[in-house]
Amino acid sequence: MLRKTIILLLIFTVTACGPGKKKRTYSKTRTVSVEGSTENTISVPRPKKEERKKDERKNDKAEAIISTAMTFSGTRYKYGGTTNKGMDCSGLVYVSLKENDIPFPRASHQMALEGQKIRVEDVQKGDLLYFQTSKTGKRINHVGLVVEVDGDDIQFIHATTSRGVLVSSLREGYWNHAFVKAMRIL
Repeated sequence: MLRKTIILLLIFTVTACGPGKKKRTYSKTRTVSVEGSTENTISVPRPKKEERKKDERKNDKAEAIISTAMTFSGTRYKYGGTTNKGMDCSGLVYVSLKENDIPFPRASHQMALEGQKIRVEDVQKGDLLYFQTSKTGKRINHVGLVVEVDGDDIQFIHATTSRGVLVSSLREGYWNHAFVKAMRIL
């Protein structure tokens, strides 16, 4: 029995260790299986070099905006505030965008009119999340900036009246319930 176990371990070790790094090659198309298709595969064109560079620039811009917003983490809440002495939710987004040369409205309900509406499943870093937190009002009154997406966990930075500027998760019951829409501005 011991001999069989050792042999199995040896075989597993030898077969599990494959060759080192393989050189990656890219083609102009990639093959994708489509469930329910009469064909086994279809060819999907790879993004052109210009499109990849555009995506990289967009990602760099999103990272810069997020970095700016994160510098205000821990700042106390102040209605109408736009400095490290006090900040409100729309002020945080407004300043983070302005510091990165993106002009944008100041109030959250005005911000919600800008950009392209996206499904929550398609949210990426740098997108904006809008909320309606007032029980009496019917318009958007809160905004957050997406800082991280990990599967279905969406982390966003915003300013709350009780805790100031912090990062929260859209999975939290309060924010999930108050969520209205996501918008892409980059």
